[in-house]
Formats: sequence, C-alpha cells, structure tokens
Amino acid sequence: MTDLPSPDAHLFGEDECVRLREIVEHIRADTVELARVHAGLIRHRAAVMHIALEQVARSASRRSRERELPVRSVALDIAAATQTHDLTVQKELGEAHTLTEKFAATVDALESGRISMRHAHAVLDTGAAIDDDDTRRGWEQVVLTRAERDSPGRTRAFARELAESVQPVGMTARHARAAEERGVSVRDLADGMAELSVILPATVAYGIRDRLRRQAAAIRAACAATDASDGHQPLGAPADPLLTADAIDVVPDSSMGGVLASTPSGSTIASTPDPSIGGAPASTPSGSAIDVTPDLSISRARADTPSSSTNASTPDDIADGGADSRPVRDERTLAQIGADVCADLLLTGAPTIDPTDDATCPGGLGAIRAHVQITVPVLTLLGRTDAGAALAGRSPIDPGTARRLAARAPGWDRVMCDPVAGTVLEVDRYSPTAAQRRYLAARDQHCRAPGCRAPLSRCQIDHNHEARDGGATTLANLAHLCVRHHTLKTETAWTVSQQADGTLRFVSPLGQRIEEALPPRVLFLPDGDDPAAGTPSDPPPF
Repeated sequence: MTDLPSPDAHLFGEDECVRLREIVEHIRADTVELARVHAGLIRHRAAVMHIALEQVARSASRRSRERELPVRSVALDIAAATQTHDLTVQKELGEAHTLTEKFAATVDALESGRISMRHAHAVLDTGAAIDDDDTRRGWEQVVLTRAERDSPGRTRAFARELAESVQPVGMTARHARAAEERGVSVRDLADGMAELSVILPATVAYGIRDRLRRQAAAIRAACAATDASDGHQPLGAPADPLLTADAIDVVPDSSMGGVLASTPSGSTIASTPDPSIGGAPASTPSGSAIDVTPDLSISRARADTPSSSTNASTPDDIADGGADSRPVRDERTLAQIGADVCADLLLTGAPTIDPTDDATCPGGLGAIRAHVQITVPVLTLLGRTDAGAALAGRSPIDPGTARRLAARAPGWDRVMCDPVAGTVLEVDRYSPTAAQRRYLAARDQHCRAPGCRAPLSRCQIDHNHEARDGGATTLANLAHLCVRHHTLKTETAWTVSQQADGTLRFVSPLGQRIEEALPPRVLFLPDGDDPAAGTPSDPPPF
C-alpha cells in the first residue's frame, strides 16, 4: 500500500515556493498589461473602421461590393503591415467597431485590466443579438460584474442565459430567422486536409455529434471482441460516458429538438428513455432527460421552415390521392438543402467497421440514435410563454421544437424548484425507474385491489395520490392495480392511500374503508437447532 503524504506536506521546497509566488505575480501583472494592449488595439481598429465607414457612406454606388471596397482596402493595408490575412483583419475591424459602439463599458473594463480579451469576446458573442440599447447596457453591466470574478467560460454561459431572459423578441421568431442561415462550408487545412462545417439547429448538431461518438464506441467494442475471438488480448478502453447508465438521453427529431426542466416559476418535466436505444436518464439540477423516437426527416418537414408554404401538400398526401395533388415546391435554398441532407445522412446512415468492406457492422449501428439533453420551462411547454428551451445548458432552442419532442415522450420527470431562489428542492419521475419496478413487483406480487389476484402481467403501476395532483413517484405512493381496478380508481370516487408499511387503504364512494395489507410471503427460516443460526422467536408464517 502506498503511503499518502501528510496533509501538511508541500509539493515544493520553501525556496521554490517563493520563486513560484513571484512568477505567478508576474503572470498576473502581464495579463493585466496584455488586456490593456488588447483594449488599445480595439480602439485603434475601431478608429480605422470609423474612417472607412465614413467613406462608405459618401459612396454614390448602390452595389454592396463597391461600397465595401474602402473597408477591404484598409484591411489589406493592415494585413500587409502585420503579416496577417486581410479577411482576418476585416473581421477584427468589425468586432472592434461593434465593441466600441455597443459595448463601451466592456472595452473600459478591458483597458483597466478587470477582464481579459476572452471575457470581451464572450460579451460580444452573447450580447450582439440584443437590439435595444438600454436593455443591452443593463445586461452588459450585470455580465461585467460576473466577468470580473469568474472565468470566461462561466461568464459566457451566464451571459447567454441572461441574454435569453431579456430578449424582447420571442425565441420562435429568432430561431426561425437564424434557421435560414443554415448551410455547409469547407475550410482548407494543411497536409491535404479540410474542415467541414455545418450550421444547423443546436439539437441536430449535438445529436449528430452524440450519435457519431456512440457509433465509434460500438465499432471499437466490436473490433475488440473480434481481436479477443482471434486469440488477441483486446485493448482496454475507458467506458464511454455516453454509453453508461448515467447517460442523459434525448433522441432529437432532426427537424427540431427539445426537453423539459424547471425554472423558478414552475416545475420541470422529463421522460424515461427507451432502453432499446441505450442509456438511462439521470437527473441534473437543470432538469432530466427526454427520450423519444426520432423523426429523422428534416428534408421532409418543410412545413416547419420559415420559407415553407403553409398549405403545401406532403408526399404522403399526393401518394394517397388527396384533394391537393399539386407537386410539392421546395422553397429552400441550396445551402439549406445541403444542411438538411447532411443532417439526414449523419443521423440515419449506418457505418461499417472496415471502410473497404461493404458489410454492415454487427450490433445494428443504424439503430443507434442520437441523444441530447434539453430543458424547457413548463409554461413554454404549455404554450403560455415564448421563452426558449435550453440544450444541455449550452445553447437555446425554440419552444416549438421542445414541445414536439415532449409530445412524443413516453414518460416525464418532474423537478420542483424554490419559487424565489430557483434551487432544486425535489426531483421525481412520473414513470418509475427500473429499480422501483423490480421492488414493486417483488412486494405486490399481484393486483392490490380488495380480493383481486390478477397477475402483474395484467397490472399497471398506480400513483395512489395522483401525479397530476402532486403525488410523487416514490415507493410509498406506488402500487400495482389491474386495468379494471386502476380505471375504477381513476375514473370514479374510489380513493387509495398508502401507509408507511405498504398497506393500502381503499375508500369507496359510499364511505366504506378497506385496508389491504401486503401479500404474505412463504419464508424458510433457519433451523432452530443450528447454533450459528440461532433460535427463531416467531413461528413460520404458514
């Protein structure tokens, strides 16, 4: 056994600690100075952009390319002086102009060394969509307060969430506008390589990445099994977190995406996944997972796109000889079609183990579906507000997407939050977990209604205190009832309550009270003559 160092042990000697403290202080001072340099660059670039834009304003030409020439020219000048590409310089000029015009307080904070350039980029990227000047200034002050005491990554997440809460334009309209920008692009890299970039709805993008990771893990496992069967020792590999029992699952509809979580003003809902597609849901502070069967037909769901005609016939309508048998007109641009086709291929295609072999990988990789976690306020789910949902705490999605996913969910979780602080108070699942089902089956054995012995195969798990009325999905509130008695309890004035020992108390519409104790079990007790086992104090229950 390796001896652990004592709590007061130091990793470095005293002289090294002194030297390291000095170096850390130099790094801090240099970081502050670097922030000031960045602020100066921003002001210089903004001044250049201002002069170029004045020239653009004086231009008599209405052609956008000609009007942009002053900006392009000065960008090339700076690029030549700094050994940089002029497109990069032009982007920097535009960002500097936006920062000085819309986020002056951020530039001041950078100049004083209170934040870093990465903080400034977080403010720019998340706040640029806020159009109202007063709203944006108030938002900026709150974000800068957070940025001065937190990392750029955390600041970005906080700023994005706060920006969503102050947006005057509904998420549905903004998502529809943003969806028109979807497309595919390629950027050349060194050594004959290239980078393929796809702009897609966030649910689809993360779903694609998730599915690829799952398929890669399955291929690796299949190859390891093949090596083992050939007498080779398979290489060990860490468990893929996306394939463990703690995976949070949501299968997106590739034309949308979505899940349910709670906010300070309401509770959150989420579902139990279908185990056939892998992964079991795990609750998180922001919500739990939904697992739904995906509709992988982005290219066919054109009615959901902003440019679609609302009365266009679907291929199924035409095939069935519907009243409107006119050809479907695809209103999408080539870039939009390219993005949709890419999503369809990546989300539905089945890979092979060996690229040179046409044989499909064993294990049904084509059946592996993407899983993402999505949270949405309950009021958005009900259609009462237009607040956006969130994709695993990363980026917002439109409420229509979340509602469509929720409609296909086989079961939901609920998260109860403090109405003021928003902290999670309790999490329970509408659909019992696998462990709860096993326990209830062993405990109940058959229908628990008075006098009924219907087998569990004909029973349903009932919330004694109805879930819709606040009943929790706990063992103390669940019991098996056959379909007949479950319906009777739900649709009539019969009521059921459960006591601490599992006894059910039925109250009829006429006021009759009936108590149903847990079914007795046959117990085989140890032999009383065995000294090791001891002497039983009670006789066997048979």
